[in-house]
Amino acid sequence: MADEATATSLPPVAATEEGRRDQPTRRTTGSLTRRMIGIAALWIFILLVGGGLALDRVLNSAITRNFDAQLEYVMTAMIASSEIGPDGEVFFNRPLGDQRFLEPSSGLYYQVSGKGHEPFRSRSLWDRALATGPSGPDSNVHVYDSREFPGETLRVLERDVRLPGSPTLWRFQVAQVRSGLDDQIGVLRHTLVRSFVILGLGLFVIAALQATFGLWPLRRVRREIALVRTGALSRVDARLPVEVAPMVEELNALLAHNEKQAEEARRHAGNLAHALKTPLTVIMNEATARSPDLAETVIREATTMRRQVDHHLARARAVGRRGSAQSYAEVWPSLKAVERAVSRLYRHVTVDIAGDKDAAVHVERQDLDELLGNLVENAAKYGGGRVFVTVRREAGFVEFLIEDDGPGIPPEMSQKIFERGARLDTGKPGTGLGLAIVRDVVEIYGGTISLEESEDLGGMCARLRLPAASSPP
Repeated sequence: MADEATATSLPPVAATEEGRRDQPTRRTTGSLTRRMIGIAALWIFILLVGGGLALDRVLNSAITRNFDAQLEYVMTAMIASSEIGPDGEVFFNRPLGDQRFLEPSSGLYYQVSGKGHEPFRSRSLWDRALATGPSGPDSNVHVYDSREFPGETLRVLERDVRLPGSPTLWRFQVAQVRSGLDDQIGVLRHTLVRSFVILGLGLFVIAALQATFGLWPLRRVRREIALVRTGALSRVDARLPVEVAPMVEELNALLAHNEKQAEEARRHAGNLAHALKTPLTVIMNEATARSPDLAETVIREATTMRRQVDHHLARARAVGRRGSAQSYAEVWPSLKAVERAVSRLYRHVTVDIAGDKDAAVHVERQDLDELLGNLVENAAKYGGGRVFVTVRREAGFVEFLIEDDGPGIPPEMSQKIFERGARLDTGKPGTGLGLAIVRDVVEIYGGTISLEESEDLGGMCARLRLPAASSPP
C-alpha cells in the first residue's frame, strides 16, 4: 500500500520523466539539418575558393597586362624617336613626355645600350644602370621582374633593335618600380576577399534557412505523432508537401492497421472468454452438485475449451502474420503431408490429388497445413470413401477444389456451416469449430472459401482460394 501511495502521489512532471527514462535509448545517425547545412557550407566554400582563385588570377593578369602595355607604349615611343648621331651614338630626336624620366630615382627608367658604346640612360637612373644580358635571337619584347636595385622590384621590358645607319644591335629597356602594380593587385585582392566572405556568409545563411524551413514539415509531423500517441489525435491530418505526404499516408495506414489488430484482439479475447464461460459454468455446477459423472463432464467440456483455444490461437497467429511478404508455402508438399495423415486416420478413404505441382501461396506453411487438413479431414469424415483434391492457378490465386462423394449439404446451409459450433451430422465426434477456423484464417490471408455441390462426385465441394506466390522470399 505504501508503494501504491508513493506511485500515485508522483507529480505529472516526475511521472513524465520516469516514462522518458523507461523509453529505450534512441539510435540516430545525426541531425539531418546539420548534415544538409554542412554539405551546403562545404560546397559553397569549395565554389567560392575555386571561383575566387580563378577570378584573382584573371584580374591579376589583366592588371599586369595593362601595366606592361603602358611600358610597351613608352618603348615604342623611344624606338620611334631614336637616331644615330655623327659619333655613332644613339640619341632621341624629341624628349619623352613623362616627367619622371628627368627626376632621379623616380621609379621610371629607360636605357639604350649597344656593344662598344656607352649606355644612353634616363636622368632618373642617375649613377645607376640597368643590367643587360646577352642579346636574344629575336626582336620580340621580353618582360621580366628584376631586383637589381636595392629596395626596389622592377618590371623590365626590353627589346633588341637594329637602327638604320648603325651596324650595332641596340637594346632598348624600360623599367618601372612594381610598387604601383602590387598596390593595385593588393586592393583588388582585398576587395575580392571581402566580397566573397560576405557572399559566402549570405549563401550559408540562405542554406541554413532553406534546410531549417525545408525540414519544418517533418517537425510538424513529429508534433502530430506525439499528439496521436497521447490520444489527442487519431490520425496525422496536417496539410503537408507532396514529398512528405506519402510517408504520412503510410503512417496513417499503419495506425489504422494497428487499431484494427487491437480491435480484433479485443473481440477475440471477448469471444474466447464467452466461449470458455459456458464450459466452466457446467464444470462448476457439476462439481458443486457432486455429480457422479463429473469426470466425463470435465473431459467433454475440457475438450470443448481446448478446441476453442486452438481456434483463437490459430486466428491470432494468422493475424500476426497478415500482410507479411515473407509468408510463403509450397502447395504440393503440404497436400502430400495432409494426404498421409488423413489416410492413416481413415483407412477406408481414398484421397486423390491432381493439378499444378509447382503452385505456391502467400501463407505460412503451418496455417496452410491446418486449412487443408480441416477441409480434407471433413471430406473424409463425412464423405462416402472418396476424396478428390484439385489444384490450379487462376488470376493471381491458387484454387483448391476438395470434393467428396458424401451426401453434400443443403444450399441454405452453405454459409451457416461456417459459424462456430454449427454441425450437420451430430452423430460423429466434433465441436463444429473446424470450418470456422478455416474461414477466419482464409479471410485474414485475403482468400475466400465457399461450399458447393461436386459435379463429379455428387457430394460437397469446398472451393478454397489463396493468394499465389511466384517465388520464395
